[in-house]
Amino acid sequence: MVDLSAALHLTPSYLSSLLRVLTGKSTQQHLQDRIIERAKERLSLEDAPVGEIAYGLGFDYSQSFSKLFKARTGVTPSAFRRSFE
Repeated sequence: MVDLSAALHLTPSYLSSLLRVLTGKSTQQHLQDRIIERAKERLSLEDAPVGEIAYGLGFDYSQSFSKLFKARTGVTPSAFRRSFE
């Protein structure tokens, strides 16, 4: 966020506030949306274990990834993957 705000000549806090006003979502929510979309792509196209996908998306613990994924989608990463079989 700092790099982006610097490129736009805005402070990080102002950019975050602006983002929330324009979209109704926080910076964190936007980042999580992108992570979940990337996770869905990988889970539907790759055979890699869920833990490996979680690590590749920046999670130290696959449990944290699974918890976020289920909170955002309503299903576990494994259940999401099974829906493509």
